[in-house]
Amino acid sequence: MKLLIFLLFFAAPARADITHAITTSTQLTVSAAATQAQRIGSSFSATGSNIDTTDGTTANTVSAGTITSGVYSPGTIAATQDNPGAAFSYSQSYTQADAVPTSAPSVGAVGNFSNVTSTAAGVAGSLAGTITSQGVVTITAGGAGTSAIGSVESALTVK
Repeated sequence: MKLLIFLLFFAAPARADITHAITTSTQLTVSAAATQAQRIGSSFSATGSNIDTTDGTTANTVSAGTITSGVYSPGTIAATQDNPGAAFSYSQSYTQADAVPTSAPSVGAVGNFSNVTSTAAGVAGSLAGTITSQGVVTITAGGAGTSAIGSVESALTVK
């Protein structure tokens, strides 16, 4: 029994490596203005059976049309039935292109395109973020087009 008391009394103290790390971060973002535009081109098609076509001057011809400011205009196409009273089919379609701009757009101006997405610039306003030494995160909302992220990470390692 004396030996057990002696061992407990003189036992070596426990030792451990303990590491504590605190990492804080604040990220504030104000978006820039952005515009994305997609210009569509012209397309023309004509199909049929048992018909003749003319551009008004030449039989069995489809006009080459004209191109002005990057926009194709197919001209007038007339179709006549090969055999009056017989079955026939004719289909014609045309998609007009967006005109090619003559100059680069200025800030805030958007060209006359068929598919446009435009986003105004963010406004910082009262956008703010702080983290105190006690780890208290305070985020203040800004205006449109802003975001704020605050984080505190605490890591305790025992080896």
